[in-house]
Amino acid sequence: MSLNLNTLLPPVMLIVSNVFMTFAWYGHLKYKSSPLLIAILASWGIAFMEYCLAVPANRMGSEVYSTAQLKTMQEVITLAVFSGFSVLWLKEAITVNHVIGFALIACGAAFVFRA
Repeated sequence: MSLNLNTLLPPVMLIVSNVFMTFAWYGHLKYKSSPLLIAILASWGIAFMEYCLAVPANRMGSEVYSTAQLKTMQEVITLAVFSGFSVLWLKEAITVNHVIGFALIACGAAFVFRA
């Protein structure tokens, strides 16, 4: 697989879309005193931006990657983005067990990309 815009753009778009989705799903946890309906509506708005990136990323990515590879890529991106989000936004610690668990998932993901 040669590196070109079709191979690089989908993962970049998936990273950005995942930042939006992580905020949509978990960002409101920093504001637990706000009404739940406000959290839901804000999350929907943020999630819309995620879909505007994820759908085209998967459409373009399917020209270069298998759907299993795209899904695996998304899961590894999710763990990486969520780890940073937990520490930076929610001020939660990442434990050794988290790191080991995420590393094992990443090792499993590597098998999906083996030729």
